[in-house]
Amino acid sequence: MKIRSRAFYASLLSAAMWLIATAVVVAEGAADNESTEASMKFIAAGIAMGVGGLGPAIGIGMLGSKAMEALGRNPEAAGVIQTNMILAIAFAEAVAIYALVVAILIGFVF
Repeated sequence: MKIRSRAFYASLLSAAMWLIATAVVVAEGAADNESTEASMKFIAAGIAMGVGGLGPAIGIGMLGSKAMEALGRNPEAAGVIQTNMILAIAFAEAVAIYALVVAILIGFVF
């Protein structure tokens, strides 16, 4: 199995987001079909939340994993490691909250 580079996945993601944005613009132009416009907005909001939650989920998983490795190697530094881990998880979770706010804005405001 060939492992693709990050640039490949980044370009794939940007192409998908461009297609979604184009579909939303086209749906907004179809004034005679309001259900299409509403459905495209909620699909865009769902994708925004899914993509926006993916990065923090991976980051929090990696943070927890590395913190457990650090605790296994140096149990005396448990307090410092735990404090730094919780702080980093809070920052990663803030990104997911921003994605949630954007998804709510897409769904109900625009």
